[in-house]
Amino acid sequence: MAVPKRRTSHAKQGHRRSHHAVKPLQSQYCQNCSGVVQPHRICLNCGYFQGRIVVAEQEETGK
Repeated sequence: MAVPKRRTSHAKQGHRRSHHAVKPLQSQYCQNCSGVVQPHRICLNCGYFQGRIVVAEQEETGK
């Protein structure tokens, strides 16, 4: 098994980890209800995706 001959410096660690930062989530607005939606996903409020209904709203049954 390979063993490093020298300790990795802080600068070298930083260069390697430069792409590990957490990026913010992208968001768009639904064309139907103007709710905030992630791109390429169904709207959780109304069930629309690209101008058509994909998930029909369920009726709540009361007891």
